[in-house]
Amino acid sequence: MIQADPVFNSNAKNGKRFIIGIIGLGYVGLPLAVEFAKKYKVIGFDINPVRISELNKGFDSTLEVNAELLKQVSNPNNDKSYGLFYSNQITSIQDCNFYIVTVPTPIDKHNRPDLTPLYKASETVGRVLKKGDTIVYESTVYPGVTEEECVPVLEKISGLKFNVDFFAGYSPERINPGDKEHTVSKIVKITSGSTPEAADAIDSLYKSIITAGTYKAQSIKVAEAAKVIENTQRDINIAFVNELAKIFNRLGIDTDEVLQAAGTKWNFLKFKPGLVGGHCIGVDPYYLAQKAQEIGYHPEIILAGRRVNDGVGEYVAHEVIKLMIKKNIPIKGADILVLGITFKENCPDVRNTKVVDILNTLKEYNTNITVWDPWAEPIEVKREYGWDSIRELDVSNDYDAVIFAVAHDEFRNFNFDIICKKNKVIYDVKGIYPKELVDGRL
Repeated sequence: MIQADPVFNSNAKNGKRFIIGIIGLGYVGLPLAVEFAKKYKVIGFDINPVRISELNKGFDSTLEVNAELLKQVSNPNNDKSYGLFYSNQITSIQDCNFYIVTVPTPIDKHNRPDLTPLYKASETVGRVLKKGDTIVYESTVYPGVTEEECVPVLEKISGLKFNVDFFAGYSPERINPGDKEHTVSKIVKITSGSTPEAADAIDSLYKSIITAGTYKAQSIKVAEAAKVIENTQRDINIAFVNELAKIFNRLGIDTDEVLQAAGTKWNFLKFKPGLVGGHCIGVDPYYLAQKAQEIGYHPEIILAGRRVNDGVGEYVAHEVIKLMIKKNIPIKGADILVLGITFKENCPDVRNTKVVDILNTLKEYNTNITVWDPWAEPIEVKREYGWDSIRELDVSNDYDAVIFAVAHDEFRNFNFDIICKKNKVIYDVKGIYPKELVDGRL
């Protein structure tokens, strides 16, 4: 049962009614908007008219929010004092007094941070910013972006003065796409503000919807830095086990068996080898590295971890080719089935997927590749990477090799004998099958 609480009393002057504008309705913005809409009036703004149209119809293509919940928060009981409304028109957010920016922060082809979406979102908010308003950024950035990059845009467009006319904050997103257990309200939220008063107000507002509680950082830069090292730490640890996998493969030792044995020690960190893609772990370290290099420091460990993880897709492809050669399977014209192209299991998100590195390397050998992923949208895969993918597999085909690239539930009990030739290669990237059933795995 949704209970409206549209007046935010703890930090609002004269019972000020908060109207929240969420800028960007992707994997981060929509779940956040839904949580706030249970108590406040929320305007979800996105420049993509197709996205607005599908949400108005009660459908979320990211599959993060189900149709029933979307229906509950979308103008519940026709009470316009709270609930979620969608729009791609800037006039729809002009009455908001609290803005939250949740746009993506990608990297370019040279692995350099691309702040373009953040600049454009700041320009959008700047056009409607008023005295007394607050804007909070959730997009992953390097320390200093909020105050040194975004705030100047807000001041220039709005004509208002920072920390006099308007205030800012940073509260890093911790969304894990596809994870239905660690949802927005169940993850501790870091908050921060440009003044002590703004920090208190921002923290209190988030605390009103985050049941797991909040952690108020000492400054915006501390909050920004905390976010960027969360995923950098994971990236480095995964790089370590990916390198171990390469070493143990040459030694003829099963990596998973080694990790299980080492994992019996109470303080051993249980990471597994694999492809590292997506919008966070495979991207965030480059943001920290960029800032480090700007101040004259070359981050050796961070970039070394990135090099290792960025090379895993190519490594997998070469291992498959080696296994095929050992079985006397002709490489040129071979039919290879790749299971999964999303960046992680049970999720439709294909952003920065490293499965593409496997595909591109195999293509160099003039093989025939079929990509099967029941979660990924074929149109999006084609647009992003130029590869064709299918959502349903034709079991009448015979394949020389099968690569389990993503651990979707649909693949866990898959009988590859029905679609493979007798002399075939099975390679398990994710370690979802017993080693005796496959020819190779990380």
